[in-house]
Amino acid sequence: MRAAAAAIALVLAGCAGAPPVACAPGETSGEVAQLFFGRNIGDEVGVSEADFEAFLDAEVTPRFPEGLTQVPAAGRWRGGDGQVRREPSFLVVLASDGVLDRRALGEVRDAYRRRFSQEAVLQLTTPVCMAF
Repeated sequence: MRAAAAAIALVLAGCAGAPPVACAPGETSGEVAQLFFGRNIGDEVGVSEADFEAFLDAEVTPRFPEGLTQVPAAGRWRGGDGQVRREPSFLVVLASDGVLDRRALGEVRDAYRRRFSQEAVLQLTTPVCMAF
């Protein structure tokens, strides 16, 4: 029981946030989130580009009106059944000169999973230095 509690404490400590990065003059510290959205529903591509654009308009842009970058991608991942799958994907990059809203990121991931019957949406969040 103590070992399990210690393991949970270590995991939660890792989620507390990375230390701020030391930025060069002219740069601002901030955060970047990358969201990886698979397009397959079952074994077929089920999320069209138009479907994804509508999803961005309805779910992502209202939560992150500062802007985003969308990149087509090709993913490989192991599903809950242990099988490795390949699928076309979309990568969405969100940047903030502060801290990104974790609740809003979770809402976006949940909305995509529900709308397009997805097992998961990967989120990577990283402290960064930014300059415009």
